[in-house]
Amino acid sequence: MANEIKKIAFIGNYLPRRCGIATFTTDICETFAALHPSVQVLAIPVTDIEEGYNYPDRVRFEIKEQDIDSYKAAADFLNLNNIDVVCLQHEFGIFGGDAGSYILTLLRQLKMPIVTTLHTILQNPSSRQRRVKNELLGLSDYVVVMTQKAVDILQSEYTVDNSKILLIPHGIPDIPFIDPSFYKEQYGVEGKTVLLTFGLLAPHKGIEVVLRALPEIIKDHPNAVYIVVGATHPNLLRHEGEAYRLLLQRLCDELKISRNVIFHNRFVSPEELKELLVIADIYITPYLQEAQITSGTLAYSFGVGNAVISTPYWHAAELLGDGKGILVSFNNPEETGQAIKKLIMNENERNSMRKNAYILGREMTWNNVVSKYASVFKDAKMKSPIVTQKKITMHSLEQQFPELPDIKLDHLMRMTDSIGIFQHATFNVPNFSEGYCTDDNARALILTVLLEGLGTINPIKISDLASRYLGFVMYAWDPSILRFRNFLTFQRNWKEGVPSEDCHGRALWALGSCIGQFKNEGFSQMSVELFEKALASSVSFTSPRAWAFILLGIHEYLQRFPGDRLVRSYLQTLAARLHDLYKAHGNAQWLWFESSLAYCNAKLPHALLASGHDLNNEEILKAGLEALKWLVNVQTSARGHFEPVGTDGTYTRGDVKPLFDQQPIEAHATISACLEAYRITKDKMWRDEASKVFQWFLGSNDLGISLYDPVTGGCCDGLHVNRVNRNQGAESTLSFFLSLAEMTQMGNVLESLKEPLEE
Repeated sequence: MANEIKKIAFIGNYLPRRCGIATFTTDICETFAALHPSVQVLAIPVTDIEEGYNYPDRVRFEIKEQDIDSYKAAADFLNLNNIDVVCLQHEFGIFGGDAGSYILTLLRQLKMPIVTTLHTILQNPSSRQRRVKNELLGLSDYVVVMTQKAVDILQSEYTVDNSKILLIPHGIPDIPFIDPSFYKEQYGVEGKTVLLTFGLLAPHKGIEVVLRALPEIIKDHPNAVYIVVGATHPNLLRHEGEAYRLLLQRLCDELKISRNVIFHNRFVSPEELKELLVIADIYITPYLQEAQITSGTLAYSFGVGNAVISTPYWHAAELLGDGKGILVSFNNPEETGQAIKKLIMNENERNSMRKNAYILGREMTWNNVVSKYASVFKDAKMKSPIVTQKKITMHSLEQQFPELPDIKLDHLMRMTDSIGIFQHATFNVPNFSEGYCTDDNARALILTVLLEGLGTINPIKISDLASRYLGFVMYAWDPSILRFRNFLTFQRNWKEGVPSEDCHGRALWALGSCIGQFKNEGFSQMSVELFEKALASSVSFTSPRAWAFILLGIHEYLQRFPGDRLVRSYLQTLAARLHDLYKAHGNAQWLWFESSLAYCNAKLPHALLASGHDLNNEEILKAGLEALKWLVNVQTSARGHFEPVGTDGTYTRGDVKPLFDQQPIEAHATISACLEAYRITKDKMWRDEASKVFQWFLGSNDLGISLYDPVTGGCCDGLHVNRVNRNQGAESTLSFFLSLAEMTQMGNVLESLKEPLEE
């Protein structure tokens, strides 16, 4: 039959990797293979350590967690091997990229139906997590969840077709209903009342709550023993070692309960786990957090017929309701102890609870669960022609615009003191000896304006930062010469030297942004007074980039005061100068304002675009578009990614373009100019170009290395011939966040318009 499934691939962690997803994927994969011997079953695990794992033969291809090319190669492998259906196990934290976005790179390329099992569903995701999850839901043909609560959250918090959602419980091993005493002798607990918790050890599991309850339990029931089975979670082990387990052991000593507590510090085999589950008189999951949608350990213990006591996290509240178990408050040793003593003393209630759980658990055995999955796979395969067409023509918002990192201001805060933002950093540590500069504080002020507009950062924090940066710009103004000074030492002394026209222009740009967009009237009023003075003193400037920065400041100012004739006259004068420069130097092969390309290049056409639009001057506007398009071509590599002019040489007309050191400021200037071109022309090409350039920060560059560091929240200072400059100074970090803020702003606009793309 055409719709018969011949090959299926399961993507997820896999044993011997030690985690719940690995156990689940292995169980469902091996059970499916056993029940359907005619189907070729492949496993595609995600590997998180350099040395890898000793995977079984079932594993045909492995994905390296943080290597995006590995995800692309996996998609190619699946497509070439004519896989009929892919079953993905999804949980935040197991895939590479921001919020696990690398898995989307794989899924977008697949040519077969996708059935996704969601092991985690966040009720309050970050904007980034929501974007990733929504696109994942859009790419999936069916979405399997394990609880009704998961269904409810999906429908209320995410964008998903309800017909895709299927409820299939977590699978469990099929274990006979055996009296707990059957295996007790071989584990040295014969005649004991066994309390059990199993699973990878981590602080959120709440083991200490049960330990604190034990002294009162032991007073009445000295034969009670609490067995904690499971190795420390590998991620916790890498970063903190056995600190949590040692804490628990010290607590046992302090409470004088060590003789009644047994730690099995290992990842037990499936067979041993079955025996341990059988010996449990009472099973306990004392988790500390409500927001856990699925617990494999809870499913196992309930399904094999344990009497269960649990805190009311989502899965437990649903599974154990109506008397099927006992629910106790979070982090409440006294209530937990009372529930345990109640079940110990009431054998009839305990056995009744066990029998009812076992009967209900028959629907959860792996054979039954896999049969339900097989039906879903068959249905997905039957609908595959429709699905394929849908995937070709679907244009969700996430496909229209790139996935963007969350705005993480940790490094910006480190770089800022009560005076302003420091100019340089050594790695991610502020370099006090280099002091401050007006250029960077002006950029930082513009960033706060954009962040206030986005509304996603605490407004008090934004106002606090803005007051420092604006205060610095005000302090930089020297009324005796009517110019902005640039460099301030850490000892609060201004360095001598001729004031920079470009610095003056940037300060005006920042002030114009405050006036045009800031909601804080105090900031705007201060900015207006200084803007007028500084603008009047800039008429004699000769720097084209200073003209460009000033024109952008005027553009922002006119958003609020479009009828200001004096400021508009400055706009006409400076725009004409910049346009004349372009006409004087440009020709068919070199459509530029000068005979060489220097720095912050895209600001020149950007200024013409904004000015041409403000003046309703088609000639100036056309020149800006023409110059920007030429620059975009110059800055595109042979492989199609952004490749700005390097700063280790000068790119003069007729010479070879220097490739390194590539600077983040060039990426931001280009992104900002392209977004301006898109706003004016509505030509999607400019939006796509901005998206392409932004990816340069994240690794789409000559070296394939990300300049943005999501751990520190900083951006590296440049791209060298064989490495990145690991210092994370103000200019580079601000260039990244200005780019991110503008891209986020554009993404929000597109989402509000729900703009359709061409089919």
